[in-house]
Amino acid sequence: MAEPAAAAWKQRPEGGTRASLGLIVAIARYGGRRLARLCLYPITAYFLLVRGPERRASRAWLSRVHGRPAGLLAGARHIHCFAATILDRLFLLGGRLDRFDIRVHGLAPLEALLDQGRGALLFGSHLGSFDALRVLSKRRPGLQVRIVLDKGHNPVLTSIFDSLDPELARGVIDGAQPGAAIALEIQHALQEGALVALLVDRAQPHEDTAGVPFMGTPARLPLTPWRLAAVLQAPVLLCFGLYRGGNRYDLHFEPFLDPRVKGVPARGERAAWLQRQVAAYAARLEHYARLAPLNWFNFYDFWSEQTDETPTDRAPAPGEPVLRDGGAAVRRG
Repeated sequence: MAEPAAAAWKQRPEGGTRASLGLIVAIARYGGRRLARLCLYPITAYFLLVRGPERRASRAWLSRVHGRPAGLLAGARHIHCFAATILDRLFLLGGRLDRFDIRVHGLAPLEALLDQGRGALLFGSHLGSFDALRVLSKRRPGLQVRIVLDKGHNPVLTSIFDSLDPELARGVIDGAQPGAAIALEIQHALQEGALVALLVDRAQPHEDTAGVPFMGTPARLPLTPWRLAAVLQAPVLLCFGLYRGGNRYDLHFEPFLDPRVKGVPARGERAAWLQRQVAAYAARLEHYARLAPLNWFNFYDFWSEQTDETPTDRAPAPGEPVLRDGGAAVRRG
């Protein structure tokens, strides 16, 4: 399989130097959110003028979702929305939840699982802000939220965010370590009743994918998260933190899958089952992406990695990040 476009996106350099990012952090810390938001305008201009691939991907996405060519102003609003959510991470991770109006929808099924002492997988995406999950710590003190994240991606920003919430940083499951170790950490976290959060819309190099309809065109989404849920018999909830402008976020939870309740088909029927799960997830991702198009933060051609590959039970290639019954490897980020 050719290298996924998502992998190429990860190789793009971080936007800004350590000094410039440090300056923005200092403005946010000492000047407050209102002053720091003035920095969003030069950041937006930088991406529009300097970061050609991201600018083109933004306009292509907006043209697709709206069904008409997107102009430069639409692209500017899109990039501004992305920069705003990154800035808000400084305050969300710093515990300044009082600065935000976060409306939570569909929390009851998640709370029911937590009341039973069960852990769960939270499947998110690069749509909106996953950091809006921080509101759960206010509602349920002591709740463990473990995030699967490749710490080597965007190392400068990662180090800044880690310094804001060292406890959360210590709980991160590093997606760059060997896959078997990741799967084992996830299993232990679930056994302790933790929520394990993964972003499941981007495939890693050599990862099995399924082609499913998305925004009118087949797109390939990774199979590993769904294999993980099946093997660990873990309930899956979808989570979308949509930025609504200003200080407003809508945090949506949806119960999606509980293998203990519905069961997982035998090995011979597993491929079709996996295809159905990915297709159903893609439909929900499209639903929320259409609700908030400016929240789409995959700044590359999401549809470019089409192959004839279909999910199978073939043996993994050496180092391949997949998870199957009896063996494990999973990477997210």
